[in-house]
Amino acid sequence: MSGEPDVHEELEARLKAYEGRPAAVTGVGKDPVNEPMIRHWCEAMGDTHPAYAGPDAVAPPTMLQVWTMGGLSGHPGRAAAYDELLGLLDKAGCTAVVATDCEQEYLRPLRPGDRITFDSVIESVSGRKTTKLGTGYFVTTRTDIRADGALAGTHRFRILKYAPGRRRNKPREPRPRPVVNRDNAGFWEGVARHELLIQRCTACRALRFPWLPGCHGCGSPDWDTVAASGEGTVYSYVVMHHPPFPAFEPPYAVGLIELAEGVRIVSNVVGVPYDEVRIGMPVRLEFRRYDDELVLPVFQGVTP
Repeated sequence: MSGEPDVHEELEARLKAYEGRPAAVTGVGKDPVNEPMIRHWCEAMGDTHPAYAGPDAVAPPTMLQVWTMGGLSGHPGRAAAYDELLGLLDKAGCTAVVATDCEQEYLRPLRPGDRITFDSVIESVSGRKTTKLGTGYFVTTRTDIRADGALAGTHRFRILKYAPGRRRNKPREPRPRPVVNRDNAGFWEGVARHELLIQRCTACRALRFPWLPGCHGCGSPDWDTVAASGEGTVYSYVVMHHPPFPAFEPPYAVGLIELAEGVRIVSNVVGVPYDEVRIGMPVRLEFRRYDDELVLPVFQGVTP
């Protein structure tokens, strides 16, 4: 249509006018940096670095955004400009949203007791972009985070607000293949035999998963394997709704499974509705064939 470029140019000009406007002003962290949250984070991430515990503990740098999150009730410092920008995109048909990436810069460690304040600005709005998901605009916000008034770090967060593209009827694409290399080839050979193999250090006897070329405990390069019993529990999980990926039909549950042997593996939770998956749910290993070449370990949910 002859008038369509003018419409897009007008919209882009209106969107660009929001660059530099505040997204949050004088935001205040709902809690000071604290040891319980640091402990929960480290347990969830499996991070046992000694710097994050004890009387001189610091917070993991990657927790930078945690201290600014408002939870379900939000933050009173959120500025109207950001909501106006998103509303303008909604009216333009860009009703879907997906987070694309974030960048963080760390200027000083955060320690228990630090009081967090922050300001956010709409740093940039891209021109009109066409992606596999649809056509829309990338919106980047920059948050400056302060601890007791001193700048401690910067967090840039980018989303894509887009109009979902039309789905075309076409054959389902094959499920992605795992990357097999010399460090993990033995694991995939075991899967082909319907065995879930866990590495075991022959020096200190520690079990490890995923497979690594050496022991992260004692450093020994020597190892053998033990076969998992197949019993486990859901340690954590997410339900994938959006964006859709080829060969996958959302929604579906992806679980962090703690095996009876004590190591954890990421895999699909199957056999139960996605909205009935729960932390602590017992699961049992099974091997599922997806095509002539691909067999993957998945975990069947066990309900009472």
